[in-house]
Amino acid sequence: MIDPEIQAFLDEMKRRWAAHPPFGDLGFPEQRAVSEKVRARWTEGGPAMAETLERTFDPGAGELRIRVYRPAGAARPAPALIYLHGGGFTLFSIDTHDRLMREYAAAGGFVVIGVDYPLSPEHKYPVALDRIEALLLWLKAHGGELGVDAARLALGGDSAGANLSFATTLRLRERGEGGLVRAILANYGYFTPEVSDRAEERFGGPGSIMDRAEAQSYYVNYLADWDAGQRDPFACPIHADLAGLPPVFLVIPECDLLTEQSLAMEARLEQAGVATMAKIYAGATHSFLEAMSVAAVAREAIRDGATFIRDRLG
Repeated sequence: MIDPEIQAFLDEMKRRWAAHPPFGDLGFPEQRAVSEKVRARWTEGGPAMAETLERTFDPGAGELRIRVYRPAGAARPAPALIYLHGGGFTLFSIDTHDRLMREYAAAGGFVVIGVDYPLSPEHKYPVALDRIEALLLWLKAHGGELGVDAARLALGGDSAGANLSFATTLRLRERGEGGLVRAILANYGYFTPEVSDRAEERFGGPGSIMDRAEAQSYYVNYLADWDAGQRDPFACPIHADLAGLPPVFLVIPECDLLTEQSLAMEARLEQAGVATMAKIYAGATHSFLEAMSVAAVAREAIRDGATFIRDRLG
């Protein structure tokens, strides 16, 4: 059963969506603009930062916009969580996730770096992955320019952002830089387009926050080659060799179409010998962290994630 505070949040979101044209009638730029407007209410308020720096530059594989959040009392250089927003590789930005990143920074006392990676379908796989990997390598060499300790970096994200966090860490491992990422925070990760009939029956269908058709449409946007992409471990990290990854915390909503994917990832990580924490949040749905201003379960998950990162980065 969905948590009442989360349900109230979802009801308000539906009312806000109803004020705009049907999503399917809009092009991708218009979809993104509406998404920003609908979510603007939930980015308001929250903790103030001692310093916020925004920068647009090319770290080595193409242009990125990043936003650096430094909470009061953070060391210089400070450990940092590089955070990758969700949105099915297609939607959202560091603006839709602004408050969430500030909450993590304030709760953990570390710097958070939000990344506006290129969105699909205009930028197909692996464009976003290439640029995020380049950013991590740039931080290794130049993190001091941002007041960041390159020896204490973590990657995290929600949904597609959790996918990209795993994929980036796997890419770095393959080039001999596996130690660069010290921890992974995976919030309701989207690791494969495969969604079971049981998940669709329980958590999808009409009126749900996300059904199977919508979820799979995002992978259609992302992949340049559907058949090959589903077998590519950097596009679908559930199929990757996970050995040697850093500690992982899986934030798992109870009532989510993608819950089965996080549970499957937990099993695969444990089989690979990866130090893994997983917690199921009762009554939570996909995207429940966005309800942080109104839902206790969202605030609990943020505290848990911040504590995990802080403890691993020191």
